[in-house]
Amino acid sequence: MRLRELLAVAEIEEARGKLDQPVTGLAYDSRQVKEGSVFFAVPGSHVDGHAFAGEALDRGAAAVVLEREIALPDHATWVRVRNVRRAMGQWSAMFFGYPGRRMVLLGVTGTNGKTTVTYLLESIFAAAGMVSGVIGTVNYRYRGRTIRAPQTTPESIDLEALLAEMAESGVQSAAMEVSSHALALERVRGIDFDGALFTNLSRDHLDFHPDMDHYFSSKASLFTDYLRSSIKHRKFAVIHGEDGRGAELLSKVRQTGLEVLSYGRGTSWDVHPLDVEGDLGGLRGKISVQGQVIEFSSRLIGRANLENILGAVGASFSLGLPPRAVADGIKRLKMVPGRLEGVENSLGITVLVDYAHTPDALEKVLEILGPLSHGRLICVFGCGGDRDRGKRPLMGGIAARLGDLVVLTSDNPRTEDPVKIIEEIEEGVRKTALTKFSILDFGFPITDLKSKIANLKSEKGYFVEPNRRAAIRLALQLARAGDLVLLAGKGHEDYQIIGSQRLQFDDREVTREELEKIATKRSGSGAQRSAKGDS
Repeated sequence: MRLRELLAVAEIEEARGKLDQPVTGLAYDSRQVKEGSVFFAVPGSHVDGHAFAGEALDRGAAAVVLEREIALPDHATWVRVRNVRRAMGQWSAMFFGYPGRRMVLLGVTGTNGKTTVTYLLESIFAAAGMVSGVIGTVNYRYRGRTIRAPQTTPESIDLEALLAEMAESGVQSAAMEVSSHALALERVRGIDFDGALFTNLSRDHLDFHPDMDHYFSSKASLFTDYLRSSIKHRKFAVIHGEDGRGAELLSKVRQTGLEVLSYGRGTSWDVHPLDVEGDLGGLRGKISVQGQVIEFSSRLIGRANLENILGAVGASFSLGLPPRAVADGIKRLKMVPGRLEGVENSLGITVLVDYAHTPDALEKVLEILGPLSHGRLICVFGCGGDRDRGKRPLMGGIAARLGDLVVLTSDNPRTEDPVKIIEEIEEGVRKTALTKFSILDFGFPITDLKSKIANLKSEKGYFVEPNRRAAIRLALQLARAGDLVLLAGKGHEDYQIIGSQRLQFDDREVTREELEKIATKRSGSGAQRSAKGDS
């Protein structure tokens, strides 16, 4: 492919140099430039790619793409555009042969539920006999290959390269989580979607978006901009109408003339549930899709997952997939990593790990689990550092209101002081007048604390333990048979970011290790009591 061919798909303001030379690759990182590459000088929040244009040319770049004029060698080939990110997406799509056009491609956006919806769609596609792929928060995967996901939605060059690999391997359908960052930064520019799905919108990423309206506008652009510009013949939108912003989006999208399917728990929506029952074993019942009824059962737990199932059903029916395959796909999905994922144990307690890291997500999961618990609801959570500080007291208040015992701890503190983060969470907790407990108030060993807390009938309370492993250990030691322990915030993540270090830490693995220690200790105590009884 020659440079002049790529110029035809972007809004070029000026171009100079050898425009007929071949292009061998694309790069947005000057260190990745090879002979014949085009380098995109992407302006960033911390680093401006224009500063590395000279280095890219020294490495053999065929051309650099810029937004503003900068000093370059006289022999350099350069292209000036209004928006480098937009051009990068458009050029990437063309360079890799528009791989999205060779498969059914669904984009899923919203604050919560994106990952679960893509897992459901992947399972439904498989039940329908389709070779599928997924691009999302947990990982990127297709045909038995799994790739670590540094971002929910990759940069456009990486994304198009991945889609091209999928298409060449025979992938027929793909579900992609599309983040608000990806939409605002045009990472999916040039991708031709068949359909788009909106799950919900609640407070998140206000460290990136100036306000909730900007956040919503970014999400809405998947439908009003990217989907509309797709060349796919039949395009559709599936929208959670019961969500406040979803209702607003429905109105916007209907005005575009796109095919729209709404979903929600009320009977007024195109896709809604009928006679659904749920417990810690999952959900089962019937779903009506524009008058057609399918029976389903799922291992997924709670109202939020019912909504995720409704959305996946709506998208599947919009694609014309057989109802039996839809029901089979829902049933086949046993769990979604880090989304109310259970940790088995022999202590008679229920332990669930969940990614809930926003006020809305935490509130929903605690509301779900409260009625399902046979004992107390114990919640362990923290908030990430270098992120939206405004949500910290909100989440503290939610946990204090809906949990019986709460342990405040670290999440990914990053460059912030974990103790300071917890203090901001405590501001919300204190407004509920929840009692603050301390191990020192009850004395050691921990069994004494466990006994005294276990005997509290009506009083609720909270602990502060900045060390996340110690916080998990404390919650598990306090739990008795019938209690439910929720470890919220990190979900599938297998790391903890402290300062600039990314340390190995997986809530699920840590929990298994601590449960084994507790079980071993209790087993040993039981053996000692038995021996004393025999003597």
